[in-house]
Amino acid sequence: MSESFIGLMSGQERSHWIRLRTLILLRWVAIGGQITAIAVAQNLYNLQLDLGLCYFAVGVSVVGNLVAMFVFPENKRLSEFENFLTVLFDLLQLSFLLYLTGGLNNPFALLVLGPVTISANMMRLRSTLIIGGTAIILVTLMAEFHMPLRTAQGFILRIPDVFVFGNWIAIIIAVMFLGAYSHRISSEMRSMSDALAATQLALSREQKLTDLGGVVAAAAHELGTPLATIKLASAELIEELDDRPDLRVDAALIREQADRCRDILQNMGRAGKDDLHLRQAPVSTVIHEAAEPHMHRGKFIHFKEGPDEGGDVQQPTILRKPEIIHGLRNLVQNAVDYSRANVWVDSIWTNDTILVRIYDDGGGYPSHVLGRIGDPFMRRGRSDSDRKMRPEYEGMGLGLFIAKTLLERTGASLRFANGSDPSQNISIHTDRPGAIVEVSWPRKMIDALEGDYAVPMGHNKQIEI
Repeated sequence: MSESFIGLMSGQERSHWIRLRTLILLRWVAIGGQITAIAVAQNLYNLQLDLGLCYFAVGVSVVGNLVAMFVFPENKRLSEFENFLTVLFDLLQLSFLLYLTGGLNNPFALLVLGPVTISANMMRLRSTLIIGGTAIILVTLMAEFHMPLRTAQGFILRIPDVFVFGNWIAIIIAVMFLGAYSHRISSEMRSMSDALAATQLALSREQKLTDLGGVVAAAAHELGTPLATIKLASAELIEELDDRPDLRVDAALIREQADRCRDILQNMGRAGKDDLHLRQAPVSTVIHEAAEPHMHRGKFIHFKEGPDEGGDVQQPTILRKPEIIHGLRNLVQNAVDYSRANVWVDSIWTNDTILVRIYDDGGGYPSHVLGRIGDPFMRRGRSDSDRKMRPEYEGMGLGLFIAKTLLERTGASLRFANGSDPSQNISIHTDRPGAIVEVSWPRKMIDALEGDYAVPMGHNKQIEI
């Protein structure tokens, strides 16, 4: 994954996802609620409020909204700092209004949770901590300093001190809990969104490569006949032009270039005339194709395939899906990255299941991350031996997530274990102490001939020019 792509998904760039109009709309809702509350308290319950200051506080929000609406365009998106200032302004305005209307004796004091929750969902941790800390300070001050609520007869409406203290504690706990909870949930959602975007990008790239290979293979197949005709005709000309050495040289050049065109097309397509297997292939062929980019990196990759008890000797033909190839390729890459010298890839099948197990002789997975393998952006700490094996490698924590996500799309289930763990029940090989990955499919999910998604072998469609 390129650094520029990941840079677009950073927290700073995410602040630009919030439109100013969204916050303006929320503020209009808050303004309407504040005016309604003041009017009801004044006219229905005859509470003696300092209406001048109360409407001044509301008027500041109104002016701020009007200025934002007329000064900035409708598609204005706020930066991190602008978001922070907007939410901080709303928190200060609400706190001032609560100060004028009884402080924590006012049941609407819990509304200070609104700005904190908003900041936790759309801003980074530092900004959220500042907003949350400011809210706690303001609530603490309002517990002691506020203008009392008075009735028309001059009585002061206040709740017992024990309830004021309870409200203060409850709001403080709610600020910390809701802030931490909202920030954690939103961070996990953003992380998963980024990881899924990276997965889709990887799958799209693999699909493009597969499509390109299909086009080249089809071209090689279709051009095979005319190239053979040109070669045959040029060979006959060479025989007939013995008395014309100048023309014989030209005919030999034509045959030579026809052979060159054939070789180029075969090298580009790899599959050549076997392009019918672009949609389906034996399981060992798909596994070898997935592992091919990592077969010349100084580690030995050992392949073994065979049926399990009750399985047919005939090797199953499976769907050649980009998800399968790219997912297995990432798993093999991870094994090669952390192995010392050897990686084993075993494929086993029965009448109901197809299994692929990947082993290595490295240090295995750290025990404390085994339950979290496959989470996005999770990177294991690199030991000194890891750095010696591949000093330039710095993973992003997306390889196993992409592999797991892509393979699960095809109906696979994955299990992770360490060969050195005596409690694991995947491997019986004592000479493979490193990490183990088992990928298992119900055979009907990927069997190309008899499964639910079987694709009949077809013929190449002729290319029309």
